[in-house]
Amino acid sequence: MFKDRNDAGNKLAVELLKKNISSGLIMAIPRGGVVLAAAISKQLKLPMDVIIPKKIGAPFNPELAVGAVTQDGVVIYDKYILDLLGLQEDQIQNIVEEKINEIKRRMLLYRDSANYPNYTGKEIILVDDGVATGYTVLAAIKSLYHLFKPKRLLLAVPVGPPDVIQKLTKQVDEVVCLLEPEQFQSVGQYFDNFDQVEDESVIKLLKNQ
Repeated sequence: MFKDRNDAGNKLAVELLKKNISSGLIMAIPRGGVVLAAAISKQLKLPMDVIIPKKIGAPFNPELAVGAVTQDGVVIYDKYILDLLGLQEDQIQNIVEEKINEIKRRMLLYRDSANYPNYTGKEIILVDDGVATGYTVLAAIKSLYHLFKPKRLLLAVPVGPPDVIQKLTKQVDEVVCLLEPEQFQSVGQYFDNFDQVEDESVIKLLKNQ
């Protein structure tokens, strides 16, 4: 269990300090992931930035995730769910485009620019406050490879279901996950305090690093 996101970030930092990452950067998935990344950034003395994947909801039920997308157009679909709903990828293209526009708006809100500096070939630690289905994290991983071709890519999360963590392990150089409970239900159940993180907090953490 974790007291809050800051506690989880500090505990992840302890493990990441063992990985001998002397250069590179931390890429956080907002909003919750930024709180953990800030704690890690402080201990590892590495800069922090954000990558913003967004879940793609079904046309008739936005809460039902059928995949995820990033600003550079990397899209991950759950083929099983699409087939189950009788949906084709082109039927939700307008939703994908809306999500990409929303991501760009958030990039401007959080960091004043939708464009990144040159991060090509660096070591990157991708941080989120937990993994459930893994769609958004997987989209972020694919996007980081597409955008920056990192020298080494690590995923750092406090908690996630074992089967999802196992799948993600195949996509990166290394995964640091502190808890892999068999009876996983939601990320929030492993935190004493899992209050929503506001945009203002994200902006402040990014500016104060």
